[in-house]
Amino acid sequence: MIRSSLLIAAASVALSGCALLASPDPVQLYRFGGASAFAGTGATSACPDVHVSMRRVDFPEAARGDRILAVTGAEAAYIKGARWVSPAETLFEEALRNAFADGGTCTVLSGGPLTRDGLLLSVDVRRFEADYAAPGAVPDANIVVLLRLIRPGDRSIVAEDRITVSESAGENRQSAIVAAFDRATAEASRQIVLWTDQQGFQATRD
Repeated sequence: MIRSSLLIAAASVALSGCALLASPDPVQLYRFGGASAFAGTGATSACPDVHVSMRRVDFPEAARGDRILAVTGAEAAYIKGARWVSPAETLFEEALRNAFADGGTCTVLSGGPLTRDGLLLSVDVRRFEADYAAPGAVPDANIVVLLRLIRPGDRSIVAEDRITVSESAGENRQSAIVAAFDRATAEASRQIVLWTDQQGFQATRD
């Protein structure tokens, strides 16, 4: 009887050891920001250069980092088994800077000190999430951005606006959702660049 009890105890320890050594669930890494915001436009302009310094892009706390935020009504969760290859705010800022380099016809995005007549761009991302109308439905990749163009000398606001972009994933699959975020980021970046060009150019004429 004692020997049987010992064997059962040993088996229990062995099984618990196996559970501790079990492999974690696999995680697929994704990235967005590869889609060009100005593909094939060939946009050119004779407007004067507007030197703009961009603040670090701000993200809502729930959407920061490498997890993919999904929202259904009042409920929020992260998509299981999927992560961004880098923090979402980093990928978004890289995509936006690339869009300024590719399509900014008036704006010269500066990484250094502001010039005397330069402007400061504030990009505040308020929503960056996959929105479901109902559990299991096809989600939309939704991005909402608040923009401000600031004159650093007196901290006055030259212009401000709100940009909303929504792209349907087409189907409820990880890869389709990521592709929707890629398209939404490209469109948001395009609108931000065009808005900054327009408002910055207008500021130089005032």
